Amino acid sequence: MNCYILSFDEIGNIEIGYLTSLESLKNIPFDIKRVYYTYGVPTKQKRGFHAHKNLEQVLICINGSVKVKCFNGKEVKIYSLDKPNEGLYIGPMVWREIYDYSENTVLIVLASELYDEKDYIRDYNKFIALIEEK
Repeated sequence: MNCYILSFDEIGNIEIGYLTSLESLKNIPFDIKRVYYTYGVPTKQKRGFHAHKNLEQVLICINGSVKVKCFNGKEVKIYSLDKPNEGLYIGPMVWREIYDYSENTVLIVLASELYDEKDYIRDYNKFIALIEEK
């Protein structure tokens, strides 16, 4: 599976709080070219429902919790994101569905490339066909 959890160092303690840094090609396995985040997502809402041909991403739930279902054409894994010092790496050709948002969830996404609509696979059947070609 081209998905796995990354753990990030925390500096600080319960008395003063914590700091976690994210660095391209160090604790993030690619050069970060785009950052975006979702917030205010209703708890029953589901998002994602796409894959990328080439893009790599790291998803970090910096507040609240969310689940991410990843499918590579053969195997399904579900990841629970609820720690701001952990991220989910998702490589190319992985279908993702994001759901089970808690109240006030903030999900930040680090991407290896700038936005390019041509890199998206939004049709599940097309995704399956592309997987089967390989």
